[in-house]
Amino acid sequence: MRKTSLAFLAAALFVVSTLSANPTENLEPTKKLSTQIHKMLESNSFDVESDMVANVRFTLNKDGEIVVLSVDTKDSLLEGFVKGRLNYQKVDLENPKEGRLYTVPVRITA
Repeated sequence: MRKTSLAFLAAALFVVSTLSANPTENLEPTKKLSTQIHKMLESNSFDVESDMVANVRFTLNKDGEIVVLSVDTKDSLLEGFVKGRLNYQKVDLENPKEGRLYTVPVRITA
């Protein structure tokens, strides 16, 4: 009887640890979103001498459009470029989660 309850407890712990280790959210939409943002920022005419970096914080609205909340960078040219290219651009996602915050690093290389 004691071995049976010990085996049941071990099995229960295994199931709980397996479920908590695997996130329930599908990571594929995030990859699709990242790929789409890369394409939106891909063609640019920057003449840079060194790398330009920014952290872009945004959310999606109910229509599946990107709403840029902030662009953390020291370069105002990059900030304007990112806002102009991303703000209110529609992304192709199944069931976009309205209000979820995303942060994406952006780098323009020389």
